[in-house]
Amino acid sequence: MSKVIKSKIVLNVELDENRVPEKLNWTAQEGGVDNKEAKAVMLSVWDSNAQETLKIDLWTKDMPVDEMKLFFHQTLVTMSDSFFRATQDQKMTDTMKDFCDYFAEKLELKK
Repeated sequence: MSKVIKSKIVLNVELDENRVPEKLNWTAQEGGVDNKEAKAVMLSVWDSNAQETLKIDLWTKDMPVDEMKLFFHQTLVTMSDSFFRATQDQKMTDTMKDFCDYFAEKLELKK
């Protein structure tokens, strides 16, 4: 019988009086992260019973727009990599990567 290992990831959000995030910090002790500051977070969770994605998208009010554009681009690239690891569907992964290149080009992220 294998031993069950548990891991915890903690997100802390400080809100202003209008419930807008002012500070985001996260901890993942197994990953060596302890109360590290972040400016944005996107969390998606699959609800198998409802067959839908539940999500939380947060960013601090001082997150610069240029950094938000980079954050989205890098997230899209990472999603295409994850999609390939999960499905081994090279054709769709290539299509997703093409979109990532198009996204970066239109936002002038790549020189």
